[in-house]
Amino acid sequence: MNKKISFIGTGLMGFQMAKNLLKNNYRLNVYNRTISKAEPLKTFGANISQSLSEVTKGSDLIITMLTDDAAVEKVLSDNNFLDNLKPSSTVIDMSSTRPDIAIKYGNILKEKGINFLDAPVSGGTIGAENANLAIMIGGNLNVFNKEVDVLKVMGNPTLVGPIGSGQISKLANQIIVGVSIGAVAEAITLCEKTGVDPENFIKALSGGFADSKILQNHGKRMIEKDFSPKGKVSTHLKDMNNILKCAKNHNIKLPISELIMKMFKSLAENGNSNDDHSALYKEIDRINKF
Repeated sequence: MNKKISFIGTGLMGFQMAKNLLKNNYRLNVYNRTISKAEPLKTFGANISQSLSEVTKGSDLIITMLTDDAAVEKVLSDNNFLDNLKPSSTVIDMSSTRPDIAIKYGNILKEKGINFLDAPVSGGTIGAENANLAIMIGGNLNVFNKEVDVLKVMGNPTLVGPIGSGQISKLANQIIVGVSIGAVAEAITLCEKTGVDPENFIKALSGGFADSKILQNHGKRMIEKDFSPKGKVSTHLKDMNNILKCAKNHNIKLPISELIMKMFKSLAENGNSNDDHSALYKEIDRINKF
């Protein structure tokens, strides 16, 4: 592949996404603030950059996959990043941020003659590893068409509207995920505390209206009490806060999202920030002990 691609951010998700690009023969320069987290990608053919300026310079496409709003702003506002962007290149931010941040940097990059897409993802580390992430994209159709083949290597890209639309779609996605995890946690708790086998319960729902990936995957984690992080409580709390900020900006009331946010907040305050977001089960359990 002749396109020179840079990938910034090789955490739980980014590592797998970068690996899939390398496995599909894309040339990849990789940078992570903690270099050791990027080093294993050498095995798959990555060039490990030592700085933002090094990873950015000369690239046709720069993909960022960062932890939160602050991390995205720190990279996209850094002169070592901005001053080394190639004219007419494209920046795709696949992190999950507030929509106004996507719009802000879309405008900044446009003034410099750089294309921008906001392209947050859903599917967790399993989706990243299996290259079947849902990718929700905001931006220009022509830019999307130019980069869609690269995006398809990581999952299923869909253009949903102008810049910022990808992030709004991700927030809407996280409403559904958060509320669904909460519902599954209550259902599993009800079964366990009334003597119903929760594993058989999940089997019984297979193919019905209540069946879902969250029931099958997160329900299993709850039953096995395996809360090793695939999607962290801290990350989902950040998303729920962004959902409510976005809703407030548009004078929208989201009472169920407010409840789920409070539950994730309580989990974090009780030392569960790094647990998987299926740990909402723990919050239901905590409530039942009072």
